[in-house]
Amino acid sequence: MKWCTSGEFAPLMLVVSGPEKYKLVATLGQAAEMLTVGWPIDDGDEYLIAIRACRDAIHGEIPAQDARAALIRAADEAGISVITVVH
Repeated sequence: MKWCTSGEFAPLMLVVSGPEKYKLVATLGQAAEMLTVGWPIDDGDEYLIAIRACRDAIHGEIPAQDARAALIRAADEAGISVITVVH
């Protein structure tokens, strides 16, 4: 799978604090970037699972939707609201 394209990854919107209140995540690459650069905590269990899931999905070892689900659980753990994007 190409990790920089949306492909199997259904887009979602994260409601975060800061100048950009809404952050669109539409690809595995954007999910990985959000987790590694823009995440408010870096020690939660779900956060660590999401990091591994994104890596595994980028390498084609798991489906992109599994990484998306892990990202949603990490967002819940961090208190970040998730809005499903319909396209």
